[in-house]
Amino acid sequence: MTEHTNFDRIWQVPDTQVDTGRIPGYAAAVRIGDRVEVRAGGKTAVEPGSPPVSGDTLFRLASMTKPIGAALTLGLVQDGTIALADEIARWLPEAGSPRVLVTPDAPLDHTTEALRPITVRHLLTMTSGWGAVLEETPLQKTMMERGVYPGPLTPQMSGDEFVARVTGLPLAFQPGDGWLYHTGMDILGVLLARATGKALSELVAERITGPLGMTSTSFWTPDASRLAAAYTPGPDGLEVLDPPDGLFAAPPAFEELGSGLVSTAADVLRFFCAMADGGGPVLNAASVALMTSDALTDAQRRQALPIVGPGGSWGLGTGVDVEAVRPWMAPGRWSWNGGTGTTARVDPVRGTVGVLLTQRALNGEPQDGFDDFWAAVAAVA
Repeated sequence: MTEHTNFDRIWQVPDTQVDTGRIPGYAAAVRIGDRVEVRAGGKTAVEPGSPPVSGDTLFRLASMTKPIGAALTLGLVQDGTIALADEIARWLPEAGSPRVLVTPDAPLDHTTEALRPITVRHLLTMTSGWGAVLEETPLQKTMMERGVYPGPLTPQMSGDEFVARVTGLPLAFQPGDGWLYHTGMDILGVLLARATGKALSELVAERITGPLGMTSTSFWTPDASRLAAAYTPGPDGLEVLDPPDGLFAAPPAFEELGSGLVSTAADVLRFFCAMADGGGPVLNAASVALMTSDALTDAQRRQALPIVGPGGSWGLGTGVDVEAVRPWMAPGRWSWNGGTGTTARVDPVRGTVGVLLTQRALNGEPQDGFDDFWAAVAAVA
């Protein structure tokens, strides 16, 4: 079997999804050993006459931004700007005296004192007590009312306002005792900006995209013609979530560390290959190992199960496989998905790095992910 045919087996998966109308288009990039291929298929929008997806097409990364944000944070830890054990109240005084719900489903005024301060590490590991409450509780309801419940698009407020609205809510559990998704990374982005006196976009450019030559990765694009339309599945087919000239065609009020970047498949592959190869010039190998190691207790992992899935856990800002419950998984395989329809994984066991960017938001159904793509990558490797 030729190398080209090997990769064709991978590309057949998204090509078939374009042919069936499940996705309008995609861009993907895979490295297996020392072989790299970048592929694009389909169109940038569902409307007839829409241009084809190309290697320059931009996609909203959504939560695939998280590992990039983790690398940024650990770079600042490496040079001593911040430390994982630092209390976040040093830069976020709003978070200096959090209250904790007596039970996760309690009314918001049924609280007790926090037994320990929230740290930078708590934000990275999603164990601060703030995050996406999956059950219908007073806390979940109030997060939605305040516009701070996680979603595929950037909250429409400043970072300072976001922090004020979140820190005005009680924690669902004592810091370090549980796990809740997403919100910690967005709070962390505001902390990094305050700790350095620089905008998050400036930090990302200086420490991630600049050193790695990721010239198409940013929090918005001045060229909306490069941005694919984003869709969400509805009862009558795909519905527009964000048009090319929508939220990412102008500078955002909130540069969101957990979900805010747009990029190309080649740029994203460049980042994950750098991490797979030891982290340089962004991180040292020890920081990459820390970032991609399981950071959760058994109890936290059980709480995280609806998000990380069977055999999955969480490191510092990234998902981590701890058990090969599916044939394409492997202990130590890491990275994350994005709710707008994106996925990336680094598999040190098989020697693969892969990225798939689509425009179809995930709907939470068990068969709505990227299993077929990762199964093909693992089979070819």
